[in-house]
Amino acid sequence: MNYKILVVDDEQNQRTVLGKFLESNGYKVFLAESGEQAIEILKKETIDALITDMKMKGMSGKDLLKKAKMLNPLLPIIVITAFGSVEDAVEVMRAGASDYITKPVNLQELLIKLRKELERAVIAKENEQLRKEIIDRSISEKIITKNEKMLEILNIAYRAAKTDAPVLILGESGTGKELLARTIHELSERNNNPFVPVNCAALNAGVLESELFGHEKGAFTGATSLKKGRFELAEKGTLFLDEIGDIPLEVQVKLLRVLQEREIERVGGTKRIPVDFRLISATNKNLQKAIEEGKFREDLFYRINVITIELPPLRERKEDLPLLIDYYLNKWANHYGINVKGFTKEAYNKLLTYHYPGNIRELANIIQRAVVLSRGEYINFVDIGGDGKHIDKKSDNFFKPGEVKLSEAIEKIEKEMIIKALEKCNGVQTKAAEMLGISERNLRYKMQKYKIKKI
Repeated sequence: MNYKILVVDDEQNQRTVLGKFLESNGYKVFLAESGEQAIEILKKETIDALITDMKMKGMSGKDLLKKAKMLNPLLPIIVITAFGSVEDAVEVMRAGASDYITKPVNLQELLIKLRKELERAVIAKENEQLRKEIIDRSISEKIITKNEKMLEILNIAYRAAKTDAPVLILGESGTGKELLARTIHELSERNNNPFVPVNCAALNAGVLESELFGHEKGAFTGATSLKKGRFELAEKGTLFLDEIGDIPLEVQVKLLRVLQEREIERVGGTKRIPVDFRLISATNKNLQKAIEEGKFREDLFYRINVITIELPPLRERKEDLPLLIDYYLNKWANHYGINVKGFTKEAYNKLLTYHYPGNIRELANIIQRAVVLSRGEYINFVDIGGDGKHIDKKSDNFFKPGEVKLSEAIEKIEKEMIIKALEKCNGVQTKAAEMLGISERNLRYKMQKYKIKKI
């Protein structure tokens, strides 16, 4: 790429030397003898990087930096400073400079720094373009983040979406693997065609094979009609195999053949059917260990992980917690029509310090429960589970191991949510069921199960 570099220095010899050196390395160079002249060039030309002396007659390098950043916030700026003015250079970097170099200028060092900053600028532009595309394409639930690692992941996802290369998404349960897969699909050229998810862990070998490949009428007992499988349903779209590490070996063999030949045979059939789909896989398992244990085929592994993306757990994205808390608070408050403005200080601090072993899914569930059970405009410590029995303040665990079984804890929460929903709906079961996202029949069953009296 023929990058355009603007060199600003009021010393002609320094300006000329830098200009000729950069031109000899393939850059198109613009020279300015003052900050004022540099601003005029920045207004007329699309400059990719700015190199400026710190101290100049008239406009200083620091003032030039501020004005240049107003014109282009993403512009990489390298400041040249005298050896004794390093503290001044650091101050300028805090104001937005990308890097600095001391006099006398080491040209090779300058070249290395310039190349690094240009690469960073390209990534920054791609991230900005990614955000715009996500907004423009109105993805139902955005990936909410300002975490550096997550932004790098979005950049990889954005570039991967422009191809049909298989993607393998790794990460703990609840980190948003399916959401990332949907985002890649939405940003791809296949976005007008189906996104077809399959939870491989939820199906045994026989059912999974029928789900993936489909079956012919009469293929087995109960196969009363022809059924297309997920490969066919994902035609010209994206097939998302969630928990691919749980696929039985006998199905792995058939999946490998499909990826190699791009043809399938329905269960009970002999006709070879061509299929056109983009594969995205996900797992929370260590596939390398599974290969060593003979539970996952190595040849299949290399087929599915052309591009590998590993999502960090929520505990490594602490700076995202305020954004996610605010998002889910608004989401559930609007969904249930409950007037909740926020959290008390104690409750909010708890949400910020909890370690979330269930990741984003657990955070969403905690806030959903808190909104439903809220006692006023501000959710308090008790509403998020802080009743002394379910939150251990020292260990930050919402449920103490050994105190209560998981099934009992779930039933307790479910009963509280039903009672609260009935209270908010003045005992109207139809509205309460709608608020809880269940059928009225299911609500009546649970009321009978938990011996909840009609209000």
